[in-house]
Amino acid sequence: MTTAEPLLTLDAVRKDFGARTALAGVSLRVAPGETVGLVGESGSGKSTLARLALGLLAPDAGTVRFAGHDPYRLRGRPARTVRARLQFVPQHPRGSLNPALRAGEAVATALRLHGTPRRDRPALVADLFEQVGLKPELVQRYPRELSGGQLQRVAVARALATGPDLVVCDEPTSALDRGVQARLLDLLTGLQERTGLAYLFISHDLAVVRRLAHRVLVLRNGLVVEQGPAAELWSSPSHPYTRALLDAATGGSRASDPITS
Repeated sequence: MTTAEPLLTLDAVRKDFGARTALAGVSLRVAPGETVGLVGESGSGKSTLARLALGLLAPDAGTVRFAGHDPYRLRGRPARTVRARLQFVPQHPRGSLNPALRAGEAVATALRLHGTPRRDRPALVADLFEQVGLKPELVQRYPRELSGGQLQRVAVARALATGPDLVVCDEPTSALDRGVQARLLDLLTGLQERTGLAYLFISHDLAVVRRLAHRVLVLRNGLVVEQGPAAELWSSPSHPYTRALLDAATGGSRASDPITS
């Protein structure tokens, strides 16, 4: 899988905010159909890296390329084409959804912004709701009428609306209880198996990332301190910080996975 030409490449990216260095030369690659997990505590640089990957923030040094393009140099139609292939699922979907729009309208807006004709949108919204396991009647609900798990599925449906190749997921399970987390992770896995989606999955919880990711990078103070296949990092972490994250995820025992057991 990882021998394919990468969809997303970050090479030695650095980002400073005044005197604070958020990222100090981080490199990663995400291949088609692959899930790369990025793990670290709050303040480690995870969200900054997500913004760089999405083309929302330019690095101070290093390079970012998606599907062979520098996202910061694209304008007009080429920029919209690339943007359609790279989408985002946020940590708090309630804050990212317009409270005045029904759930179906939020997804239809994403379709409209990427040029889908009005006549085609209702059927596509219905199909997207079905793909993410939402009942048809929820199309008419406002965000305040939906649970946290339902809101996150609406966010996934909105991300899928443009037929992306890669979705950046920034802490999408952190506000959910364990049972809802597991169902959302099952959804993301099933979508990947059916469509070949790639994910950059960002979390502070290594147990969550291990459930989904093929490879994992551990980020601390803006630096990658360890990386490798998810199963290897889970069974034999080499860095003390990775071991501390594992202990936090499992209560000191890796015999069972709290997301899957």
